[in-house]
Amino acid sequence: MEKRSDYFKERNCRKPKPNLKKIVAKMEQTMLQNIVTVLLLLMLLLIFIFLFFLFKPWRFFFSSRFRSFIKGSADELERPLVEDNQNNINNNNNGLLSRDYDLEGACYYPNEVNFRSPRTHGQALVHKPRLHNVPVSNNFQQGGAGVVADSLVVDVITEDVGEVVKVVDHAPVLAQIPKNDFRNDTRLQDFVEKDISDQRSFLTLEVISGPSRGQQWSVQSTESSRLPLTLGRIFPSDFLIKDNEVSGKHALIKWNLDTMKWELVDMGSLNGTLLNSKSINRLDTERRHWGDPMNLANGDVITLGTTSKIIVHITSQNHHHIPFGVGMASDPMSLRRGGKKLPMEDVCYYQWPLPGLDKFGIFGICDGHSGDAAAKFASKLFPEIISSILSDSSRRERVLSLRDASDILRDAFSQTEAGINNSYEGCTATVLLVWADRDDNFYAQCANVGDSECIMSVDGQQIKMTEDHKISSHSERLRMEGTGEPLKDGETRLYGINLARMLGDKFLKQQDSRFSSEPYISEAVHIHQSSKAFALLASDGLWDVVSSKKAIQLVLQARERYNTDRENTAEKIASLLLSEARTNKTKDNTSIIFLDFDSFDRLSCKVES
Repeated sequence: MEKRSDYFKERNCRKPKPNLKKIVAKMEQTMLQNIVTVLLLLMLLLIFIFLFFLFKPWRFFFSSRFRSFIKGSADELERPLVEDNQNNINNNNNGLLSRDYDLEGACYYPNEVNFRSPRTHGQALVHKPRLHNVPVSNNFQQGGAGVVADSLVVDVITEDVGEVVKVVDHAPVLAQIPKNDFRNDTRLQDFVEKDISDQRSFLTLEVISGPSRGQQWSVQSTESSRLPLTLGRIFPSDFLIKDNEVSGKHALIKWNLDTMKWELVDMGSLNGTLLNSKSINRLDTERRHWGDPMNLANGDVITLGTTSKIIVHITSQNHHHIPFGVGMASDPMSLRRGGKKLPMEDVCYYQWPLPGLDKFGIFGICDGHSGDAAAKFASKLFPEIISSILSDSSRRERVLSLRDASDILRDAFSQTEAGINNSYEGCTATVLLVWADRDDNFYAQCANVGDSECIMSVDGQQIKMTEDHKISSHSERLRMEGTGEPLKDGETRLYGINLARMLGDKFLKQQDSRFSSEPYISEAVHIHQSSKAFALLASDGLWDVVSSKKAIQLVLQARERYNTDRENTAEKIASLLLSEARTNKTKDNTSIIFLDFDSFDRLSCKVES
């Protein structure tokens, strides 16, 4: 009995074995819940980050402060870097041009508008701002014969990185006035102040040492939407210097309207700013204060940190009269509203008169692809080559007598193509040659390769001055059929490019003989003094979204609108057409040159060299 009772006691005291399957299942369920929770948190974080960068809330915190700096607040220069922000710079630089632009041959700068002048590195878009009350005695030296102002002219600016330009200091007479006290003469004072406003300054920065060696940036003193110019390592600085020793917002360059000089300001950088090896930043260990403004001169060297050196090129520009209005406008555009600007590959340029040819001038647009090198080089060559050809008196007289410049334009395109050595870059080219006869009537003749177009209107008659050289165009398909190598049905590109005629692209032309640089040349158009005429040149950024018929309607409407105020009509119309392309959401660089042969504003720009 005892053994039996012990058996039951032992049996009753045994603990039940745990259910391992249930435990494992419970652990798996817990782990799954934790993973789902983490994934949901990550998704919420990503959504928050996306919305944060989509709406850019930081834009609303700094705009008023920076606007006050642009207006010239002296107190703003004393603020430390940690308290100042300049995000509004790029937000304001949206490509909108003011309506009082007085535009001329041009300049180029990375990711922005490309304008070139044939004699120097370039000129930018310029307009006539109303100057503050500038004392005449502070800006001029009064003499017996007239008023003299100093100007600095860069004779040569080379393409080689790091090469210093040769500078010649001129002192041109800006206005011949009688020897009397003109300060009380309102008419004469207005005349002198107008000459002051016509004295433009063009700044080019070139990095000559450091990680960003070779980068360039150019700006015109009258381009208020692009000034002041900030230098730094990261966005929103305008001129980005990829150097770890450069602060995010390192230095600033502005145009002083009172002194008519460029000024450099250190923005409280960590590693300092040197101007010609002299420090311009404040040595304050507690707080990072902005430095005092320092005047810049041509040939100065700016050092950011210890390795990045930037050479300063400054060109002075003067106004000359031409007998018709000229307006020029350009914008890189962006793929979407508020998005990053496209790389600028358009180059606009013009020169009136050509050197030694008082009655000849050219106007042109080059639209680059795979880069802007070919476009820049072509815009430099065309004025030089055409001037050289027309310097032959027999050829010049032939143009005037026959009223035809076909041979001149054909030779110019041939020589320009021979001079371009770009194997993997090319450009369109549209060149309008304008000349005056002995009775001061005008003639205009155009030549082009590519899809940058030119149209004219003379006494209400629309005239197409160019031919579309896209591969999809009927004329080009017929031309290629004539070579014995017709295009396939539906084929709109060759080797990835949609153009059949262009300058440059030497490698493609070696691979396929159907590519050509032979220009289309229009008939010469006669423009009588009494004619109501205008010409419009534009890159495909405009023509992709605005038809030629619509463009002419816009021009005629603008002329009626500005009928009472004819000042700077050409500039206003060019700006209007650019805005129309932007409104229609063009997705390509857009450049416009407008010639108003019925305009009363007779001022144009030209670089003195």
